[in-house]
Amino acid sequence: MSKRDDEKKEIEEIEKEVLEKCEVDKNLEEEILTELEGQRNFPPNSIYYWIIAGIAFAWSVFQLYVSYFPVNSTIVRSIHLAFAMVLAFLIYPIFKKEKYLKKIPWYDWVLAILGGLGAAYIAIDYVGLSNRPGEYLLRDYIIGAIFIILLLEAGRRVIGIALSIVAILFLIYDKFGDLMPDIISHKPASWEKIITQMYLTTEGIFGVPLGVSAGFVFLFVLFGALLERAGAGEYFIKLAYALLGKYSGGPAKASVVASGLTGIISGSSTANVVTTGVFTIPLMKKAGFPPEKAAAIEVAASTNGQLMPPVMGAAAFIIAEFLGLSYTDVVIAAAIPAVVSYLALFYIVHLEAKKLGLKGEAACNLPPKWKTFISGLHYLIPVAYLMYVLIVLRQSAQMAAFSAIWLLMVIMIIQYPFKALFIDKRKPTKNDFLQGFIDIFHGMVNGARNMVPIALATAIAGIVVGSITLTGIGQVLLDVIDALSNGNILIVLLLTALISLILGMGLPTTANYIVVASLTAPVMLQLAQDNGFIIPAIAAHLFVFYFGILADDTPPVGIAAYAAAGIAKADPIKTGLQGFAYDIRTAILPFVFFFNTELLLIASVNEWDPSEFTFITDPIKIIVIFLTAMLGMFSFASATQGWLVKRLNIIERILLLIAVPFFMLPNIMQKYLHLPNEYVSYAIGLAIYFGIFLLKKLRA
Repeated sequence: MSKRDDEKKEIEEIEKEVLEKCEVDKNLEEEILTELEGQRNFPPNSIYYWIIAGIAFAWSVFQLYVSYFPVNSTIVRSIHLAFAMVLAFLIYPIFKKEKYLKKIPWYDWVLAILGGLGAAYIAIDYVGLSNRPGEYLLRDYIIGAIFIILLLEAGRRVIGIALSIVAILFLIYDKFGDLMPDIISHKPASWEKIITQMYLTTEGIFGVPLGVSAGFVFLFVLFGALLERAGAGEYFIKLAYALLGKYSGGPAKASVVASGLTGIISGSSTANVVTTGVFTIPLMKKAGFPPEKAAAIEVAASTNGQLMPPVMGAAAFIIAEFLGLSYTDVVIAAAIPAVVSYLALFYIVHLEAKKLGLKGEAACNLPPKWKTFISGLHYLIPVAYLMYVLIVLRQSAQMAAFSAIWLLMVIMIIQYPFKALFIDKRKPTKNDFLQGFIDIFHGMVNGARNMVPIALATAIAGIVVGSITLTGIGQVLLDVIDALSNGNILIVLLLTALISLILGMGLPTTANYIVVASLTAPVMLQLAQDNGFIIPAIAAHLFVFYFGILADDTPPVGIAAYAAAGIAKADPIKTGLQGFAYDIRTAILPFVFFFNTELLLIASVNEWDPSEFTFITDPIKIIVIFLTAMLGMFSFASATQGWLVKRLNIIERILLLIAVPFFMLPNIMQKYLHLPNEYVSYAIGLAIYFGIFLLKKLRA
């Protein structure tokens, strides 16, 4: 063997060793998720494993079938929830203790059957129920009452107790409204009326949220699960680490990028933390970040993942459905705030690394950039195709996801034979051809399992939506906020933000949005209009959505913070507080796009119908909006972190905070400072920011 061959072999061995360091510990990931969510995970040699896998696989097949062959939407919702109920009782035990995780007791089989039949009853007796509206049988009411109780118990097991308690409180309010204080009292509803509203109509459990879950969300979650099973999640992490690891605070920067990429396909802040955190948090600690900061960076990055188009934690589809908008319009409006927020977090990580005096990883310890990029290039094809079909061809979200799933399945089948042929330089074996089908099966099973919390969350949130319709509590909340704010729009926004933050605690993304949007978004729109602010409805919905999501890292509930703290072996309260400190930059964005809708690329709003608006189409204008928003966020980040090249004094931090509105609210600054145009506002912001930057640079 020649010297050159020896060197080549040595390089390949080093590359292999480095790549092995970047392998995500799947067992650790599963253990953490199991511990957090209390799931039963049976080994493949267990009969329980195959029963659960069979039901989950059947659910995925059903959803793919109804996506292509039209079926009555109410029947689809009913069967969709039936699958979720069965899996909920089989996968999640009554208590999250080890002895309940090892087997499925008889009573869980009974509950699974009753829950499944209760949900499927709407489909089974669809014709009969349709023929007797308002004249329901005693049987209908009994089945409805039992099912609501089972649904709340399933929700408690799967999602946690918070959402079930919220739903129970609303049911109590429906029934005993006359016993409430005068300001929130209403005429009480009978139990028959409540059951009818929640179970026997499409205004409660089987309403729009569950319809979106069954129609759109499942396909995107399935797409994400298949992509993850194919190896895309691990690829994103390796690629981010290869590209950014050598820079100051490299592992933390890789964490931000990896979480952003996995956030595209993830529907949960907690799942995002666990998926990327088992790899990035130990690396951040090794690089010199304190445990709380390492965990908090992952929390902030994963929380922001829920704001990232195209999925936005599955809320994008519900926003579109609630407002009667195309899904593409929601993605376009949400794009700049989400990207700017992520860039600002990346910048904060850079500042933290500089403050701590951290260096990057040595190049020899990093995966090779080009080789890493090429190794997973095929994972980007279905993602690019999905975005192309959605944004360029403007097809429906359902059909776009459906076609992207089939393209991904083809890639999963051929990737192993191609790897054997072109990379390993050997003839593909039977196992190479079978592995793709095995991955598809497991991906479809994982997709269905991942959908259980979302399906139950949307169903239980339907109880909240149904109660709002039944009692008119939205008007009550409107009166309360109006009285407390005394017409001051800033106080209205602060109260709305606080309520959304409180309501969002402990709730998964989809339920979070449904609850806060149903209660607070209409109030915010009405009060804004009463005070002379005509804003697009999507701005109000994104406002409450942002604050609902921030609850994921806000103590005392902050589920994502607890997950990250568990990995980092850090204090969860300190982690949550630090994560919220990092996310303060995200908290100012909703206030900005309320007063400056250009950040959502909205040019004008229909005064008579705020759900109608026109987008900005000038590319130069869009670039200016993006760059100035980014500089505004950088100014805010430097001010809150107290660092820009060097440590900032109090006057410099105040000046940077003053620069923020000049960058992000040029319309307001132009109006109140009588500036000639908005570009003068931008110029003042630039002068402040770069003036301080140059001053610190010269001193350095």
